[in-house]
Amino acid sequence: MEPIKGTDSVQKEIDRFAKQDVYIHLETTNGAYASHHDQTFFSAGAHIRNALVRYEHGKVTGTDPYRVGLKINLGWIYAEGLTHFEVDDQDRLLMAGHDNKGKLAVALQLSRTPFE
Repeated sequence: MEPIKGTDSVQKEIDRFAKQDVYIHLETTNGAYASHHDQTFFSAGAHIRNALVRYEHGKVTGTDPYRVGLKINLGWIYAEGLTHFEVDDQDRLLMAGHDNKGKLAVALQLSRTPFE
């Protein structure tokens, strides 16, 4: 993955997936995978995989980290804290936010086919 440097390149990729059925993977964590090391640490996270949606338009905002919002029929899907992105060899848009230690904090991924 490459660091997001401005909104233009990510916006272009988000626009390519608009107004068509796409599968979404959205995940957040503040350390849920490591909470067993400290019983006093409150961990929280969210995970959704292969939700089939169609968004009207998407928007990238912010300045490192970035926020991506996808306008769907009845509301919004958004991810905040994004720092990196890539289009992989399956033409999926993969976006992620890593903390200052390089650990994953948020992921938002778009694909025309289900994620395995």
